Amino acid sequence: MSATIYDVAERAAVSISTVSRALNSPNTVNSATRKRIHDAIDELGYVPKAEATARARRSNRRIGVLAPFFTYPSFVQRLRGIADALLEASYELVVYNADSPAHVSSYLESLPVARRLDGLIIISLLINDAAADRFQHHGLETVLIETSHARLSCVETDNLAGGRLAGEYLLERGHRRIAFVGGDVEIAGYTLRTSHLRYEGLRLAMAAAQVDSIMGEFRLDRATSAMAYQQSLALLRRADRPSAVFAASDTLALGVLKASRELNLRVPQDIAVIGFDDLDISEYMGLTTVCQSLEESGRLAVDLLLGRLASPDRSPQHVRLPLRVMPRETA
Repeated sequence: MSATIYDVAERAAVSISTVSRALNSPNTVNSATRKRIHDAIDELGYVPKAEATARARRSNRRIGVLAPFFTYPSFVQRLRGIADALLEASYELVVYNADSPAHVSSYLESLPVARRLDGLIIISLLINDAAADRFQHHGLETVLIETSHARLSCVETDNLAGGRLAGEYLLERGHRRIAFVGGDVEIAGYTLRTSHLRYEGLRLAMAAAQVDSIMGEFRLDRATSAMAYQQSLALLRRADRPSAVFAASDTLALGVLKASRELNLRVPQDIAVIGFDDLDISEYMGLTTVCQSLEESGRLAVDLLLGRLASPDRSPQHVRLPLRVMPRETA
């Protein structure tokens, strides 16, 4: 006979209601108890009744997206690509926002078991072997965007190469005093340090050109345009101010541009500015930036996921979209 919720509760030494809460409201159950419950679920092969019914029907026409800080412009643009592709394929989109380690771990534990999803797209979160095992054990097809795992399909971003592209672009235009404005918003253990990787790419480009070290501070307390504005004011007031600034995102680049205007510096004559992402607003601001095709990455992730749903036995596919500098008025 199939395992029941009573079996799970007995194995985990908790009440039935606690098992139910762990599946449907995971944030209300402490992490140690939740782990015991999900270990019991994995060991017993338990499938909730609603999920079992859905699996028998083979399709819910629902795709989940798990993302940290999903209100950030870059995430919104990726989501738009995902939403457009799912609409064309007649799937419903369900978004799960994860803004803390507890939220991420609870979703990684509960989504494969209790949520009625056909597939899952995870944006900018690092997935360990245990999570990948759970996805595969419960048959939840999963695709990653920006990060990668050997057993899951993914759409990768080479942030190191992107930083190097930005550096080479500025160096080719004669800049030697180059500053970096950046900082990572992190969920400990789960988020990729994209800003740090872009900084390292810039450093490699400058080292290859035998240029002195990068000017300016690297880390922001909060990666917002307001913080970038404050840092840039101090940076651009220096007697030996840089001739160019590489901002780790277009959002941060807007803060650099605001500081430049306030100090009556001409862009790009007095200070060149280059960002990263190619957000919609960047074209209207005339911002030179490293384009990583945000919407296209979302669309491609859907294509990979639907391909996995159609042919679950196919090998995971790893796709890396090309990066390019989009030259505009600021650099």
